[in-house]
Amino acid sequence: MITIAQRIEALRVEKGLSRPALAAALGLPRMSVEKFETGRQTPSQDQQAKLAQYFGVSLAYLRGESDDPSGTDSWLSGNVADEPAVPRPVPKAAPRPAAQVVQSSGGDGDGAVFSALLKSKSFQDMVRSTVLEVLRSPEGQQLLAKAIRKELGR
Repeated sequence: MITIAQRIEALRVEKGLSRPALAAALGLPRMSVEKFETGRQTPSQDQQAKLAQYFGVSLAYLRGESDDPSGTDSWLSGNVADEPAVPRPVPKAAPRPAAQVVQSSGGDGDGAVFSALLKSKSFQDMVRSTVLEVLRSPEGQQLLAKAIRKELGR
């Protein structure tokens, strides 16, 4: 499995930047990128979001949880190839990413099984139909109405 340190270094080198140049571009302390790339420090969630956005990759790709730079956030809609990878802000109390759950529960350790599952057309169709079924239920309709009221109230 590729680590976040390896991914940051590869993305930086691919872009032709020095460590100090990348730190400056992101508004980070000068030595921070060196610490990230050597594994002496892990970027905070905010720093990970900045890095992912700067390189135009998903957070899952940056963290080494996926081999798909565009991410898997949009596959449910069927528009994977059409949507740019724009990382969303990560909530402070976010649960562990699913790839880590797979790994900690006896997965093969590189996240490839999880990535393959997410890319599988049959899995995508099954999840899509399940989500639509739930959204059509009375409980799903209540959740949708609540979300719409909240958005309209902004």
